[in-house]
Amino acid sequence: MSKISWRQALPLALAAFFVVGGLSNILAPRSIIEEYLKWGYPHWFHFVTGSLELTTAVLLAREQTRLWGSALGCAVMLAALATVTLHGEYVHGVAPLVAATLSIVVGWIAWRKRLAAGFMARA
Repeated sequence: MSKISWRQALPLALAAFFVVGGLSNILAPRSIIEEYLKWGYPHWFHFVTGSLELTTAVLLAREQTRLWGSALGCAVMLAALATVTLHGEYVHGVAPLVAATLSIVVGWIAWRKRLAAGFMARA
């Protein structure tokens, strides 16, 4: 039985979160579309959000693009956090805050790994 570290599992779990979020936004039930309209976004904006979340998931799943995925995921989640905060829906800000924080952690790990690989290549 192989042992998987949290550093390997976290990006994949985060990618799964973004897949679920992306599909939820793309296949949005009326309630999600109504929330976007309430927040002042155009009726098609849920497709933009869903596409960005699915792109984030793909980027996070591959080690070579994980740093980009974490940056995109953090940006999307910070935008979601700003939206719900500006509209006083603080409880809805918990998931974006956690996802943005985890995206930063994944990005930090990817950045350190990239730096270490560059350092080893020069040695």
